[in-house]
Amino acid sequence: MCSLPVERSPSYCCEPLRSVTQSGFPSTADWERCVPVELVDTVTGRPPHQSTEVRFGWSPEYLHIRFVCQDDYVISDFTERDQPLYEQDVVELFIDEQGDGRNYIELEVSPHNVIFDALIHNNGEGSILKADVTWQLEGLQTAVEVDRQGHRVYVIHIPASNFNSPLTKGVCWRVNVYRIDENVQGDREYQAWQPTGAVNFHIPARFGYFQLG
Repeated sequence: MCSLPVERSPSYCCEPLRSVTQSGFPSTADWERCVPVELVDTVTGRPPHQSTEVRFGWSPEYLHIRFVCQDDYVISDFTERDQPLYEQDVVELFIDEQGDGRNYIELEVSPHNVIFDALIHNNGEGSILKADVTWQLEGLQTAVEVDRQGHRVYVIHIPASNFNSPLTKGVCWRVNVYRIDENVQGDREYQAWQPTGAVNFHIPARFGYFQLG
């Protein structure tokens, strides 16, 4: 029996953090209060073979993102920033502040905490005109670890200074979140918060609406 596409809202309300650790980052309790979303197959919208949960939180200083990935096999050979991480296992975040689909941030983190960040210039219809990999997120902090349940957990902290506008209630962006996962047979699974209907993450019209609550 085939699974049906997962119904999902096209929007996400990112709640402010109530408390943080001394480092200024979310505590375990904070993450539990953040609204979770489950990624689905980016082509069909159906549940993936390996689950991925994503949560977001914010403060005036940072945007915080956490991926919790079921992952029984990892392929990740890259060791240097801005190598083509998307050719192997990776989690990805796209942020389009203007919402016109033409210029947006692409951030990727590998299972071994290697970073790819770029400013993408798109024609607005799904074709990349340029990926500026010389551009970098300043002050970015990331970590990857395996929890007691065997999930691979990616934690990302993006300083507010990287955005055009301050992080305040009511700010609204176009955003999508993705994961690429390869199994032991070499088959690749492409996951997304908002399915694009194709093995192509760069379709800005399919990005969701992301608002700071």
